[in-house]
Amino acid sequence: MIGIDWGMTSFRAFRIARDGTIRDRRMSPRGIVNVPDGRFGDTLREEIGPWLAAGESQVLLSGLIGGRQGWKLAPHIPCPAGVAELAAGLVEIGFDWARVKLVPGLSGFDPSGVAELMRGEETQVVGVPALLRDGGLACLPGPHSRWVRVRDGRIVSFTTHMTGEAYAALRGYTILVRTMRDGRVDGPPFDAGVSRSGQAGGLLHHVFGVRALNLAGDLSEVDTPAYLSGILVGHEVRAALALEPGAVVQVIGQPDVTALYARAIAACGGYAERHDGEAAARGMALIAERADWS
Repeated sequence: MIGIDWGMTSFRAFRIARDGTIRDRRMSPRGIVNVPDGRFGDTLREEIGPWLAAGESQVLLSGLIGGRQGWKLAPHIPCPAGVAELAAGLVEIGFDWARVKLVPGLSGFDPSGVAELMRGEETQVVGVPALLRDGGLACLPGPHSRWVRVRDGRIVSFTTHMTGEAYAALRGYTILVRTMRDGRVDGPPFDAGVSRSGQAGGLLHHVFGVRALNLAGDLSEVDTPAYLSGILVGHEVRAALALEPGAVVQVIGQPDVTALYARAIAACGGYAERHDGEAAARGMALIAERADWS
């Protein structure tokens, strides 16, 4: 089968064998915002045409391709939900060259009862064997980072943090622009930002301190991006770990980003185990096994 993680700005496709191993993979920048005139069917055929010609006939899509801006809306299903519920909630799409189904997103509530939504991360979470087997806490860093709690093989709740998008906005469109130059994104400046996030004053005060430290000569322009990142990630991690101090966190994503989050989690008293972004492929393979393709 073919599993596709189709997000806002990226397209990741995996050709998956019956035993779940990844036989081939391809990536492109043809996320949903880069598909002209909603030509998702044409784009899909262009991207995976050789695999279809080789006999693949089942395609599973996850991510924002199933949202309001995507190909077809796959309604969110409520937590708790695991592989069985996701497979039962698949939405079929008409496509002339293969059977194509969409993985639904999940809905839930934060500890205060405020609505939460996610789409795409659920396939990555169920693709981590330790979470399905033992339960626990997962972190999926990104523009909108998700912290997901798993129990008895099902996602029971999650929270969303706009850390990545806030970082881009603060760095690109605020007074902090004048204090920043491209430089390192990790190392001591990042660690200092994480440490600052644990001090009194709150997030907005800490963020303005990036400018104040630079003007005072205590923080160089090449170090301010990493320091700001450390502040934001630190606040996110501390908030997420507040309900589970000392938790083991399964961090899922690209290696450079998961490395930063692992540093922050350790600094905030947790323990991190890292997994690559191909957890999505493993999750889609499990969902496909339970799907009705008749």
